[in-house]
Amino acid sequence: MAKPHPKTWSRRAALQLLYSAELTDQKVADLLEQKAVVFDNEEQDGAEPDAYAITLLKGVEEHKDEIDDMVDSCSDNWAIGRMPIMDRYILRIAVYEMMFQQELSLSVSIDEAVELAKEFGGEDESHRFVNGVLGQVAKRLEA
Repeated sequence: MAKPHPKTWSRRAALQLLYSAELTDQKVADLLEQKAVVFDNEEQDGAEPDAYAITLLKGVEEHKDEIDDMVDSCSDNWAIGRMPIMDRYILRIAVYEMMFQQELSLSVSIDEAVELAKEFGGEDESHRFVNGVLGQVAKRLEA
């Protein structure tokens, strides 16, 4: 199996910590201060999040309202608060990248989010839902 791109690992790490923060009702900054580790594969099992994961974590937290407004406006009949937790955070990470990390192409952010949704999404069709919402986000950002 090919070694994943470092940013792929960063997105997975950010997703794990965002999920942990929500489940434990903690702030991401507190988890980082406690030197929280993330678990992914044998090679990086128990590692601290890298710089890009921290960028994602801080960016999602800092721009949460803007991100959530974008997701809400692009998801038909689904308020972000009603979405499964993992889907919500997958979308937040991707939309943060799409809105605030201009050096990345929109399609890379979408593809990475769809892969995360296939692996961690809340429902059998999570990856399709995530793809559809992010497709709408991309259309708005490109307009």
